[in-house]
Amino acid sequence: RSTISRSRCGLKRLEKVKHHLLEIKVVLIKGMISDQLRFIAVAKHVLSIADLRHIYRRRIGGGKIGGKAAGMMLAWKILQQKPKDNSPDISNSVEIPDSYFLGSEVIYDFRLMNNLDSYMNQKYRPLEEIRKEHPQIEAAHLAGRFPDNIVDSLRYVLHQFGDDPIIVRSSSLLEDNFGFSFAGKYSSYFCPNQGTPKENLRDLLDAIRRVYASTINPDAILYRQHHGLIDYDERMAVLLQRVRGKRYGRYYFPTIAGVGFSRNPFRWHPKIDRDVGFLRIVWGMGTRAVDRVDNDYPRMISLSHPQLRPESTPAAQRQYAQWQIDLVDLEQNEFVTLPVEEVLGLDYPGLRAIASQDKGEYLQRILSIGGLDEKDHFVLTFDALVRDRKFVTLMRTALANLEKGYKTPVDIEFTVKLLPGRPYPDYKLHLLQCRAL
Repeated sequence: RSTISRSRCGLKRLEKVKHHLLEIKVVLIKGMISDQLRFIAVAKHVLSIADLRHIYRRRIGGGKIGGKAAGMMLAWKILQQKPKDNSPDISNSVEIPDSYFLGSEVIYDFRLMNNLDSYMNQKYRPLEEIRKEHPQIEAAHLAGRFPDNIVDSLRYVLHQFGDDPIIVRSSSLLEDNFGFSFAGKYSSYFCPNQGTPKENLRDLLDAIRRVYASTINPDAILYRQHHGLIDYDERMAVLLQRVRGKRYGRYYFPTIAGVGFSRNPFRWHPKIDRDVGFLRIVWGMGTRAVDRVDNDYPRMISLSHPQLRPESTPAAQRQYAQWQIDLVDLEQNEFVTLPVEEVLGLDYPGLRAIASQDKGEYLQRILSIGGLDEKDHFVLTFDALVRDRKFVTLMRTALANLEKGYKTPVDIEFTVKLLPGRPYPDYKLHLLQCRAL
């Protein structure tokens, strides 16, 4: 009884200071994450003081962590909430990559140190001049120096990541907000991170410099002009993430990567429900799902009818398949694109989930690895994956909960890790990005 009494007293005291705690969270969110009112309206009820402390400890330099980092953190916390209805609990099946945040004020110090402020008026020049001068501007950024304390902090980040590949992602204050997505307008770069400590630091600094230079690239400026944002003082934060994936021979990449939409923009059959969601997935790095690539295609999945393909014949399924894979070559210390047949072997752990056996007139599901031969040919169909209700339920639930939490349709970037299980594997969803659609 005394324990129950103390608990009730604690809840009463908490209720009395609840409004003070909410005010503190709003102040911290505005200082470190975002001052967008629509973001704050959601985040103040989702992020905890512990979450804000984590962001503070992982932030390098002053300023905010930017839109892309903010969206990832908010989306992850939304999916950590226990369901209040009968929907599936996926909280233990969702993670985010190990991340650090280069604050939005660091770009000011970088520009000031390297006399780059004069380039900020590029946004008012004619587009032809902007395009002509951008290579020179990028070269000037690549020659720039960083403050010593920032370099020391980045050296520490490299030490924490070990020899895992890193992705350096743009995270501007305008990016991934509730009004404008800036999708594809700013740059992100992979750092294989397989060299000496000095080489790895050089590559990381160069990637950050390139992200900074992308703030005044022609496409971004044109987008800002179109949306009436040209007078906004663009500040670029940078998101540093450990690449989610697994080593396979000399290569490193995730088994499944892609983009997801809580509303389906493609309805190739009357049965498809636009409100249930849509995925584009690939084997390897998600770059081939995010960006359109000539003569190479991700698998398109309507989550209302996941086995219903846009292509009706084996010939079409073979033609509109993924034939190239983006990955990190650990031996060459490079991000590369290779033919799928050059990488995929019978010993690949996820072979049954991602591929079908090419029998010429038809494509056959792989029932047993033991029945395969080195001479067999494969097509990346992901048929076994989309037949698994666990995978489909995980992705449907994640997208539905994010739309509910954001109070607007969303799109995400993600990777999926396959975990041992029978008869189908279990899955871990790694959320890389979330933004209003």
